Amino acid sequence: MPVATQIKKNIESASWIRKMFEEGAALRQRYGADNVFDFTLGNPTMEPPEELHQELKKIAENPTPGMHRYMNNAGYDETRAAVAEVIAERCGNTITKDHIVMTCGAGAALNVVLKTLLNPGDEVIILTPYFVEYKFYIDNQGGIPVEVVTDDNFQPDLNAIASAINSRTRAIIINSPNNPTGVIYPETTLNSLGTLLQKKEQEFGTTIVTISDEPYARISFGEAVPCIFNSIQNSLIVTSHSKDLALPGERIGYLAANPTMVDVDLFMQGAIFCNRVLGFVNAPALMQRLVTNLQRVTVDVEKYRRKRDLLYNKLHERGFEMVKPGGGFYLFPKSPFVDEMKFINMAQKYRILLVPGSGFGAPGFFRIAYCIDDKMIEKSLPVWEELAREAGLSAR
Repeated sequence: MPVATQIKKNIESASWIRKMFEEGAALRQRYGADNVFDFTLGNPTMEPPEELHQELKKIAENPTPGMHRYMNNAGYDETRAAVAEVIAERCGNTITKDHIVMTCGAGAALNVVLKTLLNPGDEVIILTPYFVEYKFYIDNQGGIPVEVVTDDNFQPDLNAIASAINSRTRAIIINSPNNPTGVIYPETTLNSLGTLLQKKEQEFGTTIVTISDEPYARISFGEAVPCIFNSIQNSLIVTSHSKDLALPGERIGYLAANPTMVDVDLFMQGAIFCNRVLGFVNAPALMQRLVTNLQRVTVDVEKYRRKRDLLYNKLHERGFEMVKPGGGFYLFPKSPFVDEMKFINMAQKYRILLVPGSGFGAPGFFRIAYCIDDKMIEKSLPVWEELAREAGLSAR
């Protein structure tokens, strides 16, 4: 069967995903699932909040005629209004339902935004380390990803960003709290980024849109997650309820446009159109109804904080170097070896499965997803000790 050249190339570049899946399956078959410590996937084992089950039961017991039919491609008015109300509270602005499009998760929202914005050959800046799918999403819409390194604390390097911007730059994607590092970008940094982008827009006579990817925005451990709308005029939020409501398999999210963005009404028309023609058509009807009354509800974030502290403290004591995450549910330690695959292969001998940093554009690191059961984390701790010892790390 013929396969497009670009797809074949993308499959090869993402081969590490397949390799980690195959290694995990082999280890589980050999040792049993309870004896394999799989830290690879950001697939929460935490169950959704009780309020969600109550809302689902209410909907199931009181069905309304036509509740599963098509609606406006942007989504139900009442759902979009509920989303806008909470964003307005957070950001202190006048966003309305007319600035919201309900989507099939954050991935769909990103593809809709990029389809709406990009002409073939337009460039999109992504900050390393980045979510692995960004490059594929940009390629989907004919764009060119431009990787820009962050600083030693994984914060945006404004000088590096400035050097990367040219007349073809159409957008920049930021992700805070970040996957894979868990770092949060402070408001001062976002303000400085906004000033920089404004100067570059004037220099090149263009509009550069900041796309803030925020599926972890409600999973923060005390550090505020600033609203991008307050720092950058030409900005969008894309997000999902995969993490904050523990609904990754339901594919429900939204995009929100800054009401002050240049030509915001035209952008919204384009986004609604692209939501349809990309084949999403509309976000799932049942899920829209379900999340309408849950916009102020989240999973128990303290449980994630405890997981983070348990694993971070133990690994830090055993000599691993990493930036302590302010949110999300990932750690991104530095590999004890220059080639992180050497360490990842060593970890597999101890039945620990990890993701290489090179997959996120950051070789020399590895990602740990700690959204797994506490018992599994606790059971892994002595194994991490043995691994650290073989890797030559010195306990602090």
